[in-house]
Amino acid sequence: LTKRLIETTQAHVCIYSRGEVAQATMRAEMSLEFGTTARERLHYFIGDVRDLQRLRRAMQGCDTVIHAAALKRIEVGHDNPGEMIKTNVIGSMNVVEAAMDTKPRMVVGISSDKAFHPVSPYGISKAMAEALFLNANNMRGADGPWFSCCRYGNVAGSTGSVIPTWRSLLERGATIVPVTDPEATRFWMTIDQAVDLVLDTACGPYGGELNIPVLPAYRLGDLAQAMGAKMDVRGMG
Repeated sequence: LTKRLIETTQAHVCIYSRGEVAQATMRAEMSLEFGTTARERLHYFIGDVRDLQRLRRAMQGCDTVIHAAALKRIEVGHDNPGEMIKTNVIGSMNVVEAAMDTKPRMVVGISSDKAFHPVSPYGISKAMAEALFLNANNMRGADGPWFSCCRYGNVAGSTGSVIPTWRSLLERGATIVPVTDPEATRFWMTIDQAVDLVLDTACGPYGGELNIPVLPAYRLGDLAQAMGAKMDVRGMG
């Protein structure tokens, strides 16, 4: 997303996250790829969505806010539901509050297909975040920000997702990959499609939208076969 903004707009981009090492890596890579442009137009803030005061400070002067911060692993939510609430729900409330005070034009919340009929703490927390964002339009007043959401599918190749996880096992010599249910499906979405979805939502003239793309789906059993792997079906438990 940041690369697309640097390549196609003249915008200054503020990166706000708690990942010190990730930010340092990003700064080095962007400087190498875009040189002076990156050094002049990218601004980095260490902070957490749990910290309302820091959010307000970082959001000053921003035209558009894209809220992507989340704890998003299913097993993390099952083991640590309270921490998931602090980041995904209270963190989203903090983004809304900070935006109400600093008044950007548009605030976009990135959600997940797991928010639809949720069955896990992660899905429940994202459904709550959607509700907070969309309801915020009822409190914006005459000159407050607009709030919208977009729902991702499973971005192919994203960190921690099934494709890089299985590929890593196969590259280390494994021939069998773990799977809960070969019939389970995942929505297929490329990183470019994900960026397009966010930018399309951010460029809307008004808020209140829940932008849901139409995506194809694939079976995990078919993915394993396509990657040349056998399956260790472990089931639920």
